[in-house]
Amino acid sequence: MAKIILEPIGSAVDSTEAVFKANFEKMAALDQELIKKRQKIHEGWGEKYQARVRAKNKLSALDRIYALADAPEEIIFLNTFVNYGHCFGDETNQKTSPGAGVITAFVRIHGRWIIVIANDNTVASGSWWPKTPEKIIRAQEMALKLKIPVIYLVDCSGLFLPEQSATFPGKSGAGHIFKMNSLLNSEGVPQIAGVCGDCIAGGGYMPLISDRVYMTEQAYMVIAGAALIKGAKSQNLSSHDIGGPQVHVHISNCADERVPDDEALIIKIREEIQRLPQSAINFYRAGHTPRLPHYNSQELAALIPVSPKINYDMRQVLARLVDDSLFFEFDAHRGQEVICGIGRVSGLYVGFLTNAHDLFRHPHNNNIQRAGGILYREGVMKLSRFARALNDDGIPMVWIQDVSGFDVGLEAEKQGLLAYGSSLIYANSTHQTPMMTVLLRKASGAGYYAMAGMPYDPVLQVSTPLARQAVMEGQTLAVGAFNTKLDDNFEVATSDPHERQAIEQAMAQVSARIEADMDPYKAASRMDTDEVISVSEIRKYLSCFTESCYQSIGYRRIKNPRIWSLYDFQEATHLREAHQEAQKHSEILKDHEIDTSKAIRSPLDGMFYLSPSPTEAAFITLGQTVMPGQIIGLIEVMKCFYPVKYQGSSSAVIKSIKVASASPVSAGHVLYELS
Repeated sequence: MAKIILEPIGSAVDSTEAVFKANFEKMAALDQELIKKRQKIHEGWGEKYQARVRAKNKLSALDRIYALADAPEEIIFLNTFVNYGHCFGDETNQKTSPGAGVITAFVRIHGRWIIVIANDNTVASGSWWPKTPEKIIRAQEMALKLKIPVIYLVDCSGLFLPEQSATFPGKSGAGHIFKMNSLLNSEGVPQIAGVCGDCIAGGGYMPLISDRVYMTEQAYMVIAGAALIKGAKSQNLSSHDIGGPQVHVHISNCADERVPDDEALIIKIREEIQRLPQSAINFYRAGHTPRLPHYNSQELAALIPVSPKINYDMRQVLARLVDDSLFFEFDAHRGQEVICGIGRVSGLYVGFLTNAHDLFRHPHNNNIQRAGGILYREGVMKLSRFARALNDDGIPMVWIQDVSGFDVGLEAEKQGLLAYGSSLIYANSTHQTPMMTVLLRKASGAGYYAMAGMPYDPVLQVSTPLARQAVMEGQTLAVGAFNTKLDDNFEVATSDPHERQAIEQAMAQVSARIEADMDPYKAASRMDTDEVISVSEIRKYLSCFTESCYQSIGYRRIKNPRIWSLYDFQEATHLREAHQEAQKHSEILKDHEIDTSKAIRSPLDGMFYLSPSPTEAAFITLGQTVMPGQIIGLIEVMKCFYPVKYQGSSSAVIKSIKVASASPVSAGHVLYELS
């Protein structure tokens, strides 16, 4: 009988080592910045406006969410940073909209994950700002894909009218919220509305399409508020008179029940959730108890380099994400620049597809190497094959991106990498199985698209403070923009010092602007990612996503592990590898063989460096004895540095150095002569 064997992955690390300790301290500073930013947003417009809410004997939106949750740690906030850093209005009257004036989150209530959407009544009385509709719609989309219930906590005075042109019209305007209400209802997704205060104009449709509508005694729902009615019909009425609970519960039947206050409302909504069918999570665990990773997830802050130019071991990252640090790796010896495999998260099966960062043997030439973090034909094929198998078997997918993009050059074009990339994009565009995407560091170029970036509708995409979304890095873009003014070594091609200075300054400005645009908080402000989270929170968000995928039944294919089509792919791989092993000697390109007894040659194309940095000593010097495995230089490929090691079987002496530091080299280029 077919069976997946999960095996130990990763190893212990000494986080007190200088390199790990230094990285941990840098990451801790980034995490503190993240915490401060979150806290500021959760304060809304500040203590003054929170006091106004309390003076009305009402809870703030955040307090309502905490009251709904089984526990404070059972809240997974979404799109916290929408509109972050953006001001509205003219220079004399600028206003901010923290979180776009609405809080959205996964909240566990009576053991079930629920999407909660709550107007922030401390920000302009819960008004809808630019991006507010998009944020609400995004949360509704998550609920629709996962078929999990939605709770609306409505306390909204309508559109923020000075910015109505950015919220009223268009495909993603406020009206699309009500379409999503309708689609959720049509698909049988439960919706519960608690009207806690203002509910004016179009916002009234959101609770009405819900399956249950509760109103507090302070709440009202109206097509038009009292001020508008007084102007239009000269009637002196309050909004509460027009559309309070006495009207909509007892006369119009637009609401189901009235409750005295927020606290009573929360109790009623929790009771409604308890009436729903129980979660299927434990059924799909099939007796497997959720277990923490064997290696502490907090160590990710030490293991993942803050600098995007430093490589690391992605398997160590996976070991701190999956239950018990147990993992099944698919097709491990093929397309080694990516890692595909299955682990459990919270006792449930999840498929992982991620980049690997190391140097790897070229698949058709054992004498040269390739840099990780780049998509080559073999890796793209593996990703596509594995993703299709996961989709067929109903296993949720988690894509962890740290990708510099696709390979470029003659070999890539001759191999038809464009076509293989298109096949992967097609697969990700048509999957029915839920996907989550984690932007760990780089999310560059078409690699970001191919690995299930936001355009390919993952249920959830999160970014760490290290994440950088862009077609290319700032320095690279500056070189491209000023290419006509540079020589073959990308140095400014002029002898005029004033002209040189002007070009260098212009390039620096372009680079700085691009680097600033790559900031993850800017991406989150634009809703190019769903949330900025610390690396130590990745496991928490993974658990929520995974459990949400298995909570509901009957809406998507979930095969039992005995009949996974994944086994067919794995068996075909074993047969292919056996054949390749028999043919491997004839496949090696003889004209690139390297005699390691006489020279050390470059294992790949790139920029070669003799020392770790311009201010540090060279790795080796003339006459020095080198040992097997010793680092003898660095090669930079697509802005990431890889150590070059002496591969000889015995020690040797450096006879001559054949290349200058910071020089371009090709695979096979002689770096050092040995005596």
